[in-house]
Amino acid sequence: MTSAAVIPAMSVWRQYYALTKPRVVQLIVFCALIGMVLAVPGVPSAAELLLGLWACAGIWLVAGAAAAFNCLVEKTIDAKMKRTAWRPTAKGELSDRQALLFSAALCLVGSAVLYVMVNPLTMWLTFATFVGYAIIYTVILKPLTPQNIVIGGASGAMPPVLGWAAMTGDVGYQALILFLIIFLWTPPHFWALALYRVEDYRKSGLPMLPVTHGNAFTRLQILLYTIVLLAACLLPFMTQMSGWLYLFFAVVLNLGFIGYAVALWRQYSDELARKTFRFSLIHLSVLFAALLVDHYLF
Repeated sequence: MTSAAVIPAMSVWRQYYALTKPRVVQLIVFCALIGMVLAVPGVPSAAELLLGLWACAGIWLVAGAAAAFNCLVEKTIDAKMKRTAWRPTAKGELSDRQALLFSAALCLVGSAVLYVMVNPLTMWLTFATFVGYAIIYTVILKPLTPQNIVIGGASGAMPPVLGWAAMTGDVGYQALILFLIIFLWTPPHFWALALYRVEDYRKSGLPMLPVTHGNAFTRLQILLYTIVLLAACLLPFMTQMSGWLYLFFAVVLNLGFIGYAVALWRQYSDELARKTFRFSLIHLSVLFAALLVDHYLF
C-alpha cells in the first residue's frame, strides 16, 4: 500500500520538475553565477557567498516559473513537435490550472527571496525578465515575427546582469558586456536548432526564420552573427575585465563557432546543424568558465 501510494506522487513531482526546463535553468543560473563572481574582487567573503546562494535560489525559482508558464502557453504547439511533445502540459498530464498555480507559486517565492534576502533591484530585474520571456516573447513575439529569437533574446541574456546586481546593488558596464555576449550568441544558437527542426516548426505554425525566409538565408544569418559575436567576446579582455587566459579561449571558441557556421553556410546537412547547435552550448559554457577561472588566477 505504501509503495503504491508513493510512486504516483513521485511521478507528479517529476512532471512539475520537467515544467521548469532544468537544463535551461541550470545554464541561466550558471551565467548569473558568473556575473556574481566577476562583481566581487578576489575571493568572496562568507557573507558574499551566502548572498550569492540566496540569489541563485531566487533566480532559479523565477526562471523555473517562466519556463513553466512557457510550457502552459505553448502546450498546443509543443504537442505538434517531437522535441517538446513529451512535456507534461503537452501530454495533458498536468492541467492548465496546475501549471499556472505552480508557475505563480515559484515566481512569488523566488521574488520574495530576492527582495528580502538579496536586494529590491535584483528582484525587479528578475521579475522584468520573467515578464519579458513569459509574456512579451512567448505570447507576443514568438508567434508574430521571425525575429522573435533576436528580440526575445534580451530576456535570455539577463542572467549575468541579475548576478551582478545581486552582489553590487547596481548594474555596471561589465554586466552589460556579458549581456551583449549572450544576446548575440542566442540567434545562431537557436537558428541552428531551427534548421534541423524546420518541419516541426512548420507544423507548429511558428514563424521561425528557416520557415519564413528559407534555409540559405538562415545559414547566412548564423554566419554573420557568429562574426559579430567574436567581436563582442573580445570586449572583456579589451576592457580589462579578464586576462590572457580568457582571451585564448575566447578566440579559439569563436573561431570554432565561425568554422561551423562557414561549413553550414557552404553546404547544409541536418547532422552539421546538430553539431553547430551542440557546439554553441559548449561555446557559451566554456567561455564563461574561462571568465571564472581567469578572474581567480590572474
